[in-house]
Amino acid sequence: MVQERGVPRGESLSRAERLRRRSDYLRCYREGRRRHGELSILYSAPNELPHPRLGITVSKRVGRAVTRVRLKRRIREIYRRWSERSKLPALDVVVHVKPPAANASFDQLNAELLAQFQSLRAAPRRAS
Repeated sequence: MVQERGVPRGESLSRAERLRRRSDYLRCYREGRRRHGELSILYSAPNELPHPRLGITVSKRVGRAVTRVRLKRRIREIYRRWSERSKLPALDVVVHVKPPAANASFDQLNAELLAQFQSLRAAPRRAS
């Protein structure tokens, strides 16, 4: 298996599984449903694709660049390794990290995000 920057190719999130355009983020913020936690806010909005996509935002209020990047890596890893990811409906999901997450352990972040992701499976889609 060919590696891309240290990550086996089959294990990283593909470009199709990530939110990349600003307009997609803004649509999630404006039209999406919110789920609040102590460490993050999860925004979700239906998309027209056959699979979910993930976006992560971490503002400078959370910490310095090293802290922000570490949190993004942890969130991507939690989402990527979540066993029920394939059962999600076609949603655009944005995880907005709150400042207390900078001091949270991986286990705390993992527990909160998995509970929020699980709630996405149970939530019915809005009628357009």
